[in-house]
Amino acid sequence: MTRWRKRSLTIMLSTLLAGCGDDLAEQQWQRYHQQLADDLAQSAIERTDPVNIGDFPERSERLIDVPETRDSMLNVYALRECQITSLVAARNNQLGRVAPPSQQWLYERTLWQRLSACSNSEVPEQLSDEDRARLDQLTATKTAQLPAVSWNAIFDSSEWVKSFSRASQPLTNADKADIADQFEAIDYLQQMTDHQFDLQWQQDSSTLENHLKTLQERPLTAEVLRALLLATQRLTEANALLAQQKDTTRCLSHWESYDLERLADTANQWLTAINRLIDAQQVDKPQAVIRYQARWLSLKNAQAPWPQFQQARLEHNALRASFPICSDN
Repeated sequence: MTRWRKRSLTIMLSTLLAGCGDDLAEQQWQRYHQQLADDLAQSAIERTDPVNIGDFPERSERLIDVPETRDSMLNVYALRECQITSLVAARNNQLGRVAPPSQQWLYERTLWQRLSACSNSEVPEQLSDEDRARLDQLTATKTAQLPAVSWNAIFDSSEWVKSFSRASQPLTNADKADIADQFEAIDYLQQMTDHQFDLQWQQDSSTLENHLKTLQERPLTAEVLRALLLATQRLTEANALLAQQKDTTRCLSHWESYDLERLADTANQWLTAINRLIDAQQVDKPQAVIRYQARWLSLKNAQAPWPQFQQARLEHNALRASFPICSDN
């Protein structure tokens, strides 16, 4: 009877806490903390708010300077057999100059493809020495610039930046089925990066824009990081309670840790995908991005959210293992 009353009180307290307007992730931790306090006959665990993630680097700090390529339309027309005349004209008109980063990326890659294909065709033999040299120089320039253009297309896009927004909440549902579209979006950006120098691989404008739209729908990277920060904070607080408990004969109720395991799995896969995309860029990364990646996205830096979460989780499991599990669970 006493045990039943204790469980009833726990349920009532959890219900009251759930009505306080906190997000679902916090409510789950509140319930778990209350369960531990009840099991150990201790007062409620004192909680503090976890830190927020850091600011994403400013635009000027995260982009790479790509000098504008200038030439007369007459010289461009001389290379008309390379099928770049209409492409350059569209890029230079009013709409082309204000195109979003994603469309600039598509333009630059298409231009590189046509120049490269032209350079390896019979066209150069039909050009004057001056025009052939111009073709060689333009192709070399666009080849050298393409990795920086690819980098800027991603890091200058509002969709990418929003994924790291500090104005976010911790991830509450780590079921990968619910964020499968986000993984597909990152995978497509990865494909575009990996195949940027592949003449046979054809990018698709609507596919790219749809995937970017998916990324813009929610700040998933920030949600994952904030969920890890919250979990680390709450595990650390629970660890402090368990570590100070002298009577290890007291039993602990069964812990439904499935949600935490699912968070660990999803967070690991998402951060792996984000880091892989960043590291795949064939550029010297700006220092501000290097610092942000190491501090917030790294899977190895001990001060980053993921390793700290893993450490707190290991410590928690070890501390729980020193207590028996209640037989009536």
